[in-house]
Amino acid sequence: MVDNKIQQANEYYQNGDWEKGIKLVTEMIYEAPEDMALRHSLARFFMEDGQFDLAIDQLEMVLDAQPENYDAYYDLGRVHFELGNYDCAIENFENVLEFKNENEWIYYWLAQAYEANNEVDKALSNYLKAIMYNEGFHQAYKKAAVLFLARGDYEDAAECFEDYMSMDVPEEEKDKIQALIERIKLKVM
Repeated sequence: MVDNKIQQANEYYQNGDWEKGIKLVTEMIYEAPEDMALRHSLARFFMEDGQFDLAIDQLEMVLDAQPENYDAYYDLGRVHFELGNYDCAIENFENVLEFKNENEWIYYWLAQAYEANNEVDKALSNYLKAIMYNEGFHQAYKKAAVLFLARGDYEDAAECFEDYMSMDVPEEEKDKIQALIERIKLKVM
């Protein structure tokens, strides 16, 4: 019976039916209030439904019971990022790094939070770490290039943009980036 409910909840999640998923998982938690996996699942439904305060409540319960649950720290970081609480997002993403430090997405989101918090050097460092763990991570190349450009590091910006263009980027964007690279190279000369 429980397996059927979990499968049904997963189907609701996959289909984007947040309301039914929230109702079902809430009922399951009523039957098993100590099940942190259910609370984490409920938090994810709340996140998708834009009910961030309720997601935070569930994620904090999970972390109180499971202080080494790096998935919960990651989700809590994402929620705080969405709410504009960049210091809290940074803190939670850094907590993830204590348990899992070889994942490009952690560094990417940490960089995003630092960038939103106007900590450009830390953001750039983390975009570069994301690239280090995944050399094909084109989003990180573009973000790093923009930050290098903002700092006036034109050669590094041009190099990152060139690397970015060598990846699976739409042709219309490649034309714009190529024109930007040419303008950057004129500044360097």
